Amino acid sequence: MIRTKNISFSYKEYENTDELDSNDLELITAARETALNAYAPYSKFKVGAAVRLESGMIVRGANVENAAFPSGICAERSALSNSVSNHYNDKPTAIAIVSIKEDGLTEDVPSPCGNCRQVLAEEESRTGNKIRIILSGKNKTLIIESISNLLPLQFNRKNLNLTPL
Repeated sequence: MIRTKNISFSYKEYENTDELDSNDLELITAARETALNAYAPYSKFKVGAAVRLESGMIVRGANVENAAFPSGICAERSALSNSVSNHYNDKPTAIAIVSIKEDGLTEDVPSPCGNCRQVLAEEESRTGNKIRIILSGKNKTLIIESISNLLPLQFNRKNLNLTPL
């Protein structure tokens, strides 16, 4: 028997950052500041990410491009690597992502690439914590409650027949 199933999710959309919780605004501000440090000489597309940990600490990451594509790293993976490397037991609770072009913030919100979605999914699996994803652009901000919304039917340790951590 063939069954058709649907996957859908909801998210919050804010037209003005004044509507945001102060913690979310602080995270977006940190991501914007970090995007300015990105090394993006080829694409001119600078991305900043800021991760809030359970302790309240914020760790940051920026994209770093390389002439030998694809040797660079995205901002999200940079920030999460920073988090795991330096604060292993302090679980991420949220990540804010922003992108800047030569004329300022991008009109649309940035969306994590497939690699970054997979890394976010693995971090949720590793910690057992959902990570709120805050995507902020010039005209709006989206808040998504978990990577499972952006990456349904994700590949994880169950696919490898591994026991949970």
